[in-house]
Amino acid sequence: MQPPESPAQPHDLLLDRHELTDRNLEQLIGRVLGGAVEYADLYFEYTVSDAVGIEEGIVKSASQHISQGAGVRGVAREKTGYAFSDDISLTALEDAARTARAIAEGGSASDPVAVRVGPAAQDLYPVRTPPTEIAITDKVDLLGKVDAVARAVDPRIVNVLASVSTEYKVVLIASSEGLVVGDVRPLSRLNVSCIAEDGTNRQIGTHGAGGRTEFTQFLDGDAYADLAREAARQALLNLEAQDAPAGTMDVVLGPGWPGILLHEAIGHGLEADFNRKGTSAFSGMIGKRVAAECCTVVDDGTIPGRRGSLNVDDEGTPTSRTVLIENGILKGYLNDRLNAHLTGAALTGNGRRESYAYAPMPRMTNTYMEAGDADPDDIIRGVRRGLYAVSFGGGQVDITSGKFVFSASEAYLIEDGKVTRPVKGATLIGNGPDVLTRVAAVGNDLALDPGIGTCGKEGQSVPVGVGLPTIRVNALTVGGTRED
Repeated sequence: MQPPESPAQPHDLLLDRHELTDRNLEQLIGRVLGGAVEYADLYFEYTVSDAVGIEEGIVKSASQHISQGAGVRGVAREKTGYAFSDDISLTALEDAARTARAIAEGGSASDPVAVRVGPAAQDLYPVRTPPTEIAITDKVDLLGKVDAVARAVDPRIVNVLASVSTEYKVVLIASSEGLVVGDVRPLSRLNVSCIAEDGTNRQIGTHGAGGRTEFTQFLDGDAYADLAREAARQALLNLEAQDAPAGTMDVVLGPGWPGILLHEAIGHGLEADFNRKGTSAFSGMIGKRVAAECCTVVDDGTIPGRRGSLNVDDEGTPTSRTVLIENGILKGYLNDRLNAHLTGAALTGNGRRESYAYAPMPRMTNTYMEAGDADPDDIIRGVRRGLYAVSFGGGQVDITSGKFVFSASEAYLIEDGKVTRPVKGATLIGNGPDVLTRVAAVGNDLALDPGIGTCGKEGQSVPVGVGLPTIRVNALTVGGTRED
């Protein structure tokens, strides 16, 4: 099956092509309900994805994948029965429905449940041309331009690795609440890594961008060239960087991508499943102070064109803007349908899944800290000795406790209120809930990441967004290889 020439209606693409009707949906939902099973839904998905990569100026990889399938879920209080099939046929779905009901301890099946196609909740990514329809030659040409721009920055750039990946996903959700809701989800990402050498010193710099927008986002204003130059700049900067000092010091986090620390060390602890089970450091803390008064943390799945945005989540609930922490006070958690029902909380549109092969769970969309009123330059001037972390690479987080170790891919020393020498090998070590209480200043320069985030949880990966203004965190442990 090839992708349609223009974005299709999910109902037509996922039902009509497989000779399924609304009546079939009603009967399938009825087969899952019954006995202890009080809620059921069907999730259909069709995905086309491709990726092209170059290295040493030549194409090293190219692939395209097409997948389709459906999942059937039955919920009986805290127990979920889930079955899926890559065969979208009535026979296969009936088998999945019986399996899901049996797992969830259902008794006899109920009568069919009437469903109707619901209206579009919102239109956050009105992309006319699916990115997977862009010719492979155009994508290779784009990567060639990236390679040329990056190498032209400096002769010490000895290699460029660039890749572009695109996705076109169509989903349809039908539930025992009577609605059938669909969504068409485009997604693109361009990534650039530059390797710089100076004698025996060899360093790498990486940058990228993406989102749920037209593929031309990479060409508008030669955006691809800016990405290439930035990756080259980071690689060259790291050639000159000194080993980072170790110790306890004030840390200033720059705007944008450093919000990944907020996402990992704090955001996961605000997902409803961990809190319902009492395994999060934030469990039972609603209405209590969990952060400095200058901190307000939001999860917003409704920002147009963003990587983490969705018109509806993977349960058919419209996404929303959810205030998690307001002026330091915990206001609520991120809910999917199961956890909202069990705790009596409101739906927030955060039920997400990697694909039809997985049941949904509470997940973040675009998570960020709102801007404060401090001037970023004043924040830095207020630090006598510290670290200014601009970008992060890898890290490890204990989701339930919030303990983290993050590696800074671009960082500088702050000496007597001024940003001075670049350093390498700096790691930030701490505890997410504790870090929030140490935030001493929040800048007025909120920025969202360029569209590169992917979040993993319990074996599932989904695209997300993060954001942060410049913030100062007092007395954070910094790991390094040099003692001052």
